[in-house]
Amino acid sequence: MKRSRFSEEQIIAVLKEQEAGMPTAEVCRRHGISSATFYKWKSKFGGLEVSDARRLRTLEQENSRLKKLLAEAMLDNVVLKDLASKK
Repeated sequence: MKRSRFSEEQIIAVLKEQEAGMPTAEVCRRHGISSATFYKWKSKFGGLEVSDARRLRTLEQENSRLKKLLAEAMLDNVVLKDLASKK
């Protein structure tokens, strides 16, 4: 997945500008983003504070690490079952 050029903190700052009353088109023009990107950010980060965004990022990283561990354990289990059935 392509890495965003904006950090979560910057994204939340952009969303707060719009919430403060600045028109969405002006916010998008100022920061060089499309309105589709703005609304995608708003659906993901709307209502979050910076600390919440950091916590979300750490939870997502932990979740992906745990998924990899589970996949490896399941693969090991399948290999062991195949070896046991051949004997």
